[in-house]
Amino acid sequence: MNLEGRVATVTGAGRGMGEAIARRLAQEGAAVVVSDIDGENAEKAAARIRQSGGRALALRTDVGEETDATELAATAVREFGGLDIHVNNAGISTAKLFLETAREDMERILRVNLTGAMLCAQAAVRVMLEKRYGRIINIASLSGQRGGIGRTAYGASKAGLELMTKVMSVELASRGITINNVAPGAIATEMAVQMHDQATRDAYHYLIPQRRYGTPEEIASAVAYLASEEAAHICGATLNVDGGYLTAGLMYKHPDIDAPSPPEV
Repeated sequence: MNLEGRVATVTGAGRGMGEAIARRLAQEGAAVVVSDIDGENAEKAAARIRQSGGRALALRTDVGEETDATELAATAVREFGGLDIHVNNAGISTAKLFLETAREDMERILRVNLTGAMLCAQAAVRVMLEKRYGRIINIASLSGQRGGIGRTAYGASKAGLELMTKVMSVELASRGITINNVAPGAIATEMAVQMHDQATRDAYHYLIPQRRYGTPEEIASAVAYLASEEAAHICGATLNVDGGYLTAGLMYKHPDIDAPSPPEV
């Protein structure tokens, strides 16, 4: 997957999956604008990419602010000469039950996960249309495909993102721009380590056929593929990177199937 000469913007790239995505795109040859609402984290992530020989700069971005979304695309053009790839990774969540989810929770999460993705993609597409070439990759979620406890707001935002991806693809595919989703399952990020208690980890290890969490690097590999020429005819699709979680139906312990004890998160 050769991305030499390409320019990418990645939101929520100050740590975790976003940083892994930005790092992988840079390794494949792209110049990357590392954006995050935490400007200090963004600068640290960009510095690590530069130290590894990649091209990167940092930008503090609140994706829910239209002016910030516009500036993200403008920075890529101004500093690196264009914009070919945009990854909507920024996201926030809550684990509140349905009856405990306040209107403010829903609006806050939709603002970042759905409206923010729309604003950043719109700004990126306006640049991409000039060359009739572009790749938009949205980071969706298994939570937007299946009902999960505590996923009222987060799941709704990610389900909306999947549908928006289809609409974007229908409208833009003929104009040289492909839009696709990567839908992670349980991923061993710093946030997961902090938030998932033993009961949650045990549940995931049981429900995921691979009997393990995924890694940020595995998400980054999927994004790099969809950003490449190898994926030129893939439009409006969702690539699940979840160890088989979405596919699984009836599961029970069987001596010829069960793997050894899974690694910890």
